[in-house]
Amino acid sequence: MTPEALTQYLHTTIPLSRAMEVSAVRASASNVVLVAPLLPNINMHGTLFGGSGATLCLLAAWSAVHLRLERDQFETELVIHTSQMEYIAPAREAISAHSAIDDGPWERTATMLAKRGRGRITVSAQLFSGETLAARFVGEFVATTYERLRNDQ
Repeated sequence: MTPEALTQYLHTTIPLSRAMEVSAVRASASNVVLVAPLLPNINMHGTLFGGSGATLCLLAAWSAVHLRLERDQFETELVIHTSQMEYIAPAREAISAHSAIDDGPWERTATMLAKRGRGRITVSAQLFSGETLAARFVGEFVATTYERLRNDQ
């Protein structure tokens, strides 16, 4: 999927991403980078609203898993299960969220998806304001195959 296609997909399926003016600058099965301007994501202090930072990181991590599932031809419903955000420095300029998936954890997830129709994976993302590391995100995602969802009903 191209960065432009990922941007359009996010804007269509997750309308908040459009309001935040999120766009993808890198979109591959191994690495995702999303960016957003500060102005639509600003708080009363003139810095990044924490919820926008958490959302951008979640979207980057979710997109990394989504693209890996797509690459490996798994048809699933993908949701966030748990997340944690650590804020390190205030963001005073445009933000970017960087996320990647390591092969080891992915192989375990893919094996569980193939065997049981459900897999979990923990993915991290880093949030930058310009060149400054502003926050770290860790989220656990659950993917369930459509076949398993049909059988569970």
